[in-house]
Amino acid sequence: MRLGPSLHRIGNDLVAVYLVDTPDGITLIDAGLAGQWRELTAELTAMGRSIDDVRGVVLTHGDTDHIGFAERLRRDHGVPVYVHEADAARARGEESTKPEWGRMKLGATARFLWYALTHGGVRTTHLGDVVTVRDGDVLDLPGAPRIIGMPGHSPGSIAIHVPAADAVFVGDALTTRHVLTGAAGPQPAPFTDDPAGALASLGRLEGLEAAWVLPGHGTPWNRGVAEAVREVTRAAAASDS
Repeated sequence: MRLGPSLHRIGNDLVAVYLVDTPDGITLIDAGLAGQWRELTAELTAMGRSIDDVRGVVLTHGDTDHIGFAERLRRDHGVPVYVHEADAARARGEESTKPEWGRMKLGATARFLWYALTHGGVRTTHLGDVVTVRDGDVLDLPGAPRIIGMPGHSPGSIAIHVPAADAVFVGDALTTRHVLTGAAGPQPAPFTDDPAGALASLGRLEGLEAAWVLPGHGTPWNRGVAEAVREVTRAAAASDS
């Protein structure tokens, strides 16, 4: 799916992967589920591109529904995979976490789990090697992605600002579709290690100019950063009341 001149998405509102397309090549933001590989190659073909044009994968964090085909790209095609140093062990499969699931609705939860199961969610291969990044780094990749530390969902959660795409990729720092309840609109994401920390980290986005706010789960948001943060804050307050 083409979102803009330099911006594409594969997957859907359950699990999404983004492609930043520039004359210098392609930067992938996250790697979804292993079974989304065919969607990746099909989208690249539709763009007149190939796997050889992918210069790097930047992970918003190290959870299994974000690293899906990253090791395949690294191992078989020599594509470097970048992740915050605090999530490197998680991406390599050396650490795991068991956050609370929180609120659920049967239909929405079943749909998410079925999608994950049928798209390789139980066949995730962890990374054999990663390139670690820190808050403030600007990567030498197409679009010059800038790293913004967003600890909370995981210790190494990040947002990735790419001015060339007029976008900030937020991973699970927020969601626009709660995969366990089906609720739509900007709101806190489930499976979060530190919910209060994740909410506080949204302040790191203050003043950021980007029309697109692109989560790992949910509908692409194109009403700007400030409005997205306001909506998440409002939703968090409503859930606490």
